[in-house]
Amino acid sequence: MTFIQTPPELGNQLDNDAPLQELLARHGLYEGMREELRHLGERAGGDLYRLQQADRLNEPRLVQWDAWGNRVDTVEVTELWKEAAQIAAKHGLVASAYEDTHGDRARLAQLALVYVVDASLDVYSCPLAMTDGAARTLIAHGHRALIDRAVPRLTSRDPAKAWTSGQWMTERTGGSDVGLSETEARRVGEGWHLYGTKWFTSAVTSQMALTLARPTGNGPGGSGLALFYLELRDDAGRLQGITVNRLKDKLGTRKVPTAELTLEGTPATPVIGLDGGVRAITPMLNITRFWNSMGAASGMRRAVALARDYAKRRVQFGAALSDKPLHLDTLAGMAAETEGALHLTARAAELLGRLERGTAGDEEQLVQRILTPIVKLLTGKQAVAVASEALESFGGAGYVEDTGLPRLLRDAQVLPIWEGTTNVLSLDVLRVLGKGSQALVALLKDAEHRLGRARDTELRGPIEASKQASAHAVAWLEQSLHTPAALEAGARRFAITLGRAYTTALLCEHAQWALDNGKGRRALLAARRYARHGLDAITDETDPDTATLARG
Repeated sequence: MTFIQTPPELGNQLDNDAPLQELLARHGLYEGMREELRHLGERAGGDLYRLQQADRLNEPRLVQWDAWGNRVDTVEVTELWKEAAQIAAKHGLVASAYEDTHGDRARLAQLALVYVVDASLDVYSCPLAMTDGAARTLIAHGHRALIDRAVPRLTSRDPAKAWTSGQWMTERTGGSDVGLSETEARRVGEGWHLYGTKWFTSAVTSQMALTLARPTGNGPGGSGLALFYLELRDDAGRLQGITVNRLKDKLGTRKVPTAELTLEGTPATPVIGLDGGVRAITPMLNITRFWNSMGAASGMRRAVALARDYAKRRVQFGAALSDKPLHLDTLAGMAAETEGALHLTARAAELLGRLERGTAGDEEQLVQRILTPIVKLLTGKQAVAVASEALESFGGAGYVEDTGLPRLLRDAQVLPIWEGTTNVLSLDVLRVLGKGSQALVALLKDAEHRLGRARDTELRGPIEASKQASAHAVAWLEQSLHTPAALEAGARRFAITLGRAYTTALLCEHAQWALDNGKGRRALLAARRYARHGLDAITDETDPDTATLARG
């Protein structure tokens, strides 16, 4: 009989996720959300996953002309994206963060919804992130007319009324350095019109967008830019001074219709004043970076779920991979990194929810400020590593497009890039610290508090590793403050060390809760394994000739 390998399958993506169940139970959310999460989990591991596999080769298509020669520039999205729009609205993947059902735990509830289903929606989280970011930005800046018009649509649970939003910041001049933006805002009568090119827009199918432009006569740099609101189409459905030049041909996230746009008199409304645009997008970046972390955690969980199931099905050298100690050790490492990402993102969600509902104390606000870039940069890098390890665990099948597995890695690779690269975010961490250390002190105090809750003797190793890594980070910072080049060169290692040390504290705290509440040793083992992977990335000595090596 010819052997045919059985492919991996996914069951209910809530039922077999003990870390998520425990996390929600700890925060008093599990019972109230279980029914909805089980429904989403069933779809995520069932019909949505099957549609994702069957629809693998289908991609969005730009239709620039209709049959009669009219320029229309419409984008036809995939069937799964159409279904994702329905699911996102009905289950409140954005709306839940703005409703009163869960109070200041709203962002934790949102995380649970996204975490369970996102990996089966072909990165539909991209427009959702910008939608959430736009709603929060409009609310933060208090433009009543725009709030009344857009926010109810951005946060609607009715698919027929729900809007998504774009975030049009990137131009040909550069990505992270948005102060170089060339788009001009010209006053026309009582209104404003935009002229320029947006080089990378990931939500061209949205109804609205927030974008940066420089009002005529303003000075250079980010302070001369202003934040504008625009709607893509008029009441007749025609694009308003917008030409879609082409869709990007990308390594991954190929289901996301990312476009190059030319703005030729697009009507727009200033969101808050006519300058300070870079500062004005801060509320949006906080939200989109949080979504990036949610997507990373969900993607890691999917990679682990597939690798675990395949290990039971794949027999090599007379035994299933799931019976081989070396393979189990590999899976355990992936699981520990994934659980770390979940708890770190959940802490960010908890702080964000408390900040938005006005229940965060002064120290919590400081922790939230420094943790936002750390969570994004750490989970983005973890997601790529876990996806790569997952593909390797499938052997040659992980490298074959027909299996759908390579998409895990291709889609993960955008996560360290979107919303600020690892280096950009590492410098953000240093900027948060500024000349003082209040945020760092608050973060370390919070970590110490969580480590103090872990009493089990088997947690002594990760507890001590977390403390030592944090202490080394502080010592390095104090030593490097007077050497700007060394401080910048080590910023990434500093941020990663802080992030991994803090994550370990969260894992230890949860492990003790799990032991105290009869949940077994799994969480304890995750904390121990995560710490053994290494927390301290800092090197004490900086080679002055590093630039020579880097430049070749």
